[in-house]
Amino acid sequence: MALPGNGTIPAADSRRTHLATEAGRQVMALLEKDVRPKDIVTKASISNAFAVDMALGGSTNSVLHFMAIAHEAGIDFPLSLINDISNRVPHLCKISPASEIHMEDVDQAGGIPAVMHEIGKLLNGNAKTVTLKPLSATYKNAMVRNHNVIRPFSKPFSKTGGLAILFGNLAPGGAVVKSGAVAPEMMVHKGPARVFENEEEATIGIMGKKIKKGDVVVIRYEGPRGGPGMREMLTPTSLLSGMGLDSSVALITDGRFSGGTKGAAIGHVVPEAADRGPIAAVKNGDIISIDIPSRKLEVKINDEEIKKRLKNVPQFKTSVRGGYLKRYIEKVGPASTGAVFKDQE
Repeated sequence: MALPGNGTIPAADSRRTHLATEAGRQVMALLEKDVRPKDIVTKASISNAFAVDMALGGSTNSVLHFMAIAHEAGIDFPLSLINDISNRVPHLCKISPASEIHMEDVDQAGGIPAVMHEIGKLLNGNAKTVTLKPLSATYKNAMVRNHNVIRPFSKPFSKTGGLAILFGNLAPGGAVVKSGAVAPEMMVHKGPARVFENEEEATIGIMGKKIKKGDVVVIRYEGPRGGPGMREMLTPTSLLSGMGLDSSVALITDGRFSGGTKGAAIGHVVPEAADRGPIAAVKNGDIISIDIPSRKLEVKINDEEIKKRLKNVPQFKTSVRGGYLKRYIEKVGPASTGAVFKDQE
C-alpha cells in the first residue's frame, strides 16, 4: 500500500521528500486506473506481508494489525496460517533491540526490496501493488549491499521466522511471541507463575524485587476488553530487561507489547481474562511451560481444574461507566482477529 522505500528511509533524509511527491503522483495514477484498496489487499498480499515480517523478525503488533486489515478486507486468514509462513521463511535481519543494527542500516543495505529479493522464491510475485506492477518488479533487481545486516537466505539467524504463534491450554485461541528476540536459553522454559491483575501491580512487584530467576510473570486483564484497548506492557518488559532478567524470566499477558520489546515476552493471549479465558484461572506457583519451537504454551493443571477455577472467577467488571470506551468494551473481539468490533448478527 506504499511505494518502495517508505518503510526504511529515515525521516530526515531528502529522499523522504521525493518519495512523498512520488506518492502524490501515484495516488492520481491509481485513481485514473480505478484501482481500489481491496484490489491491493488480498490473501496473497497479506501472506507476503507476513513473510517479510518473519524475515525481519518484526513486532508482535504486526500480527494484530495484519489480522485487523484482513478482517476489514473480508479476507479469511486464520491465526494458524502465520505459523505455516514462519516455518518456511528464515529470519534474516536482527534489528534493535535484538541487536545493534537499526532500521537506517537496513535502508543502507538495500531496504525492504533487498529483503524480499532474498526470500523471493517464497513470495507471491504476481500480487498487485500500488506501483501498478506486480510485486516481483519491486525486488527482482534489488541487491543486498551488506550481508551483515541482511543475511543471505542460506545463512539466516534461524531457519524459521522471527515471530511465532503459540497454542495450548493457556492460550486455546493463540498467543504471539517475537521469537527472534528471545534468548536461546528461554526458547524452552518451565517455571512458577507470578500473577498480577494489571500492569501497575506488575510494575510494583518487579520493582519490589519479588521476581526471581526462572519465574513466569503473568499480567492479565489487559486485553482488548480488560485493558481496555490492549495497553503495551512496556514498563514491565523494560524493567525486566534493565534488571538483566530478560534471559531468565518469561512474561505472559493478554495485553500487548512495544515493537522494541525483547526477551520471552508472550502477548495477545486468547481468550483474554475478561472473557474468562484460562489465563484468568492461573494461580501463583502454577507451573507454566513454554516451548516456542513446538509452538506450545501450557499451564500444568488439567482441564477439569481449569474449568473448576473459572467457575469461581468473578464476572469481569470495568470501571468505565459510559462513553465510547464502554461501547468498545461491549463490542470488541479477540486479539486473534485483530481486536476489531465483532460482526453484527
